[in-house]
Amino acid sequence: MTDINTRIAEKVNGSDVVLFMKGTPLFPQCGFSSRAIAILEHLGVEYDSADVLQDAELRQGIKAFSDWPTIPQLYVKGEFVGGSDIMMEMFESGELHELLAEKGVPHAA
Repeated sequence: MTDINTRIAEKVNGSDVVLFMKGTPLFPQCGFSSRAIAILEHLGVEYDSADVLQDAELRQGIKAFSDWPTIPQLYVKGEFVGGSDIMMEMFESGELHELLAEKGVPHAA
């Protein structure tokens, strides 16, 4: 495993919910990251985040790690869930709430 893959794996496995995004939760730097944060905030989920704009190696590495070409990327209990479009679909259908409950991640009802 390369250094960046090790760093990503540690981040992904270090928190129940991790969002790799452009910017920070307080200052998202793209609409997709902003939407992802809004969904997580609405669900009342505690999450960790990583700003890929501050680290070019991370920005490229996370795409290879997940085999997913875009950012943001959401991980729940170490598993890749998807980007903001998938998050939105899952949120609207109730699947994201169900996934969090299934994985034992505390969130608002």
